[in-house]
Amino acid sequence: MGLVLWGILMGSSLSAFISWSGLMITLGGSFGALLVNFQLGQIRQVLKITMQVLLEKKMEISSLGQLFVNLAQKSRREGLLALEDNLEEIEDPFLRNGLQMVIDGFEPESIRDIMETEIYTLSQRHQMGQNVFRTWGSLAPGFGMIGTLIGLVQMLTALDNPDSIGSGMAVALLTTFYGSLLANLVFLPIAGKLEIMSEQEVAYKEAIVDALLALQAGVNPRILQEKIKAYLSPGERDMVNEKKSSSSEAEGEKAMA
Repeated sequence: MGLVLWGILMGSSLSAFISWSGLMITLGGSFGALLVNFQLGQIRQVLKITMQVLLEKKMEISSLGQLFVNLAQKSRREGLLALEDNLEEIEDPFLRNGLQMVIDGFEPESIRDIMETEIYTLSQRHQMGQNVFRTWGSLAPGFGMIGTLIGLVQMLTALDNPDSIGSGMAVALLTTFYGSLLANLVFLPIAGKLEIMSEQEVAYKEAIVDALLALQAGVNPRILQEKIKAYLSPGERDMVNEKKSSSSEAEGEKAMA
C-alpha cells in the first residue's frame, strides 16, 4: 500500500484518485454480489473469525514438546489419573478435551476418531472463509469494470462538452483501479493467509492427537519428544535443539554455582 501511495504521489495528488461513486460501485457492488453467493450468516461468521485468526498468536508445535515430556514423565511415575491436576493449566480446549479423554480411559480408536472429526470440521470452516475472500477477490475487478463502463457511457452522453471528457474518463478508470487494488492487495492475500494459518493449525492439532495417543500407550518421554519434533521443519528442529542446549548449559552453571 505504501508503494502504491508513493507511486500516486510522485505523479499527481491523492485527491485525484478518490471517487466515492467508484468505491460505491466496486466495494458495495461486489459485497452485494457476495451476499447473493453466500448466506448472510456465513459472511458474518467468516468476517468475525477472520479478525480473530489474523490477530491471534500463531500456534507453535515446538511448544508441545516439553509439555508432553512433562506429562509423560508424570504419568510413568504416578499413572494417567494423576494428569487430571494438569488440566487446569492447559489453555487450549482441543488439547484439554483430548487429555481428559485419555484420563477417562477412552479407547485409542475412539479418541482418534473424535479428535480427527473435530479437525475435519475446523478445516471445513476455514475453507469457507477462504472461499468467501477468493470469491470477493474475483468479483471486485468485474464490478470495477462495470463502474468503468458506466462512466464511459456517462462521458459519451456529454460529448458536446469537451471539458468534461478528461475528468469523466479519469473517474471511469478509477473503478477498475479500485477493483484490481482490492482484489490483489486485500481479498486474495487474506484468502492466502487464511489458508496458510489453517494448515498450521491443522498440523498443530494432528501433532496433539499423535502425542496424546503415544502418552496413553506409555511411550518413553524421549521417544514422545522426537515424535513431536517430526512435525517440525529442519530449521525449527535446530531452534528447539539450540534452546535445549542453552537451557542445559544454564542449569549446569547454576548447579556448579
